[in-house]
Amino acid sequence: MVDYIQLEEYAKGISVLFVEDDEDIIKETSELLELVFSEIDVARDGEEGLEKFNSYKKKNDKFYDLVITDIQMPNMNGIELTKLIYEQNKEQLLIVLSAHSESNYLLELVNIGISHFILKPLEYNSFIHVLYTKLKEFQENSIKNNEKIPSVEIVLSNDLKWNKEIKQILMNEIIVKLTKKELLLIEILLKYHEKTHTVEEILNFIWSDDENIAPDIANLKNIISRLRKKLPSLDIENVYGFGYRINIK
Repeated sequence: MVDYIQLEEYAKGISVLFVEDDEDIIKETSELLELVFSEIDVARDGEEGLEKFNSYKKKNDKFYDLVITDIQMPNMNGIELTKLIYEQNKEQLLIVLSAHSESNYLLELVNIGISHFILKPLEYNSFIHVLYTKLKEFQENSIKNNEKIPSVEIVLSNDLKWNKEIKQILMNEIIVKLTKKELLLIEILLKYHEKTHTVEEILNFIWSDDENIAPDIANLKNIISRLRKKLPSLDIENVYGFGYRINIK
């Protein structure tokens, strides 16, 4: 359930870039956004969106806190815009508006790193719920980043940590002995842990040094099966039709 008072707190000071070419959707969505945010810029295609994104950074010495973009637009579509934005800011909070007819684009967007979608036509309660959830995560992460020195460890569960410096899993502060390929799998899944990595991407990474051995999905499944037995609290999710990701608890 959305706490509207808390939503107002989360939205304070948040800058938004909204990129959409349909004037009716611009009017409808802008009215919803104005109920939540005080600083909203609108661009009517991807090219203008990138210009405003860069201009905002140059003027304010920071990126927009939130970018919301459509997929199909003239001059530059939302996929290309997303790629260019992520080249500049890998941590950008970005939400994609997607029609049912655009489902063929979703795999590419997931591979880029997008995990936040809102279906068109917009439904008020769903829209507000997504905003609330993502703003809450954004504010909580901002607090953590301001309070802590960047850590070399990623907490995966109550008993598991990944040490990025030595590239090892620790269970209750003790290093767990894993094979090279098991460690490589964990490494790639945690490189951008919010992203779903495709099977092809994982296979190429794990077997990159084995020139004489062809990557095999059956071997990958065996590695995942072994990891699940060795590390029961490690949540490796099979995202059907896309690939795999690690969910951090």
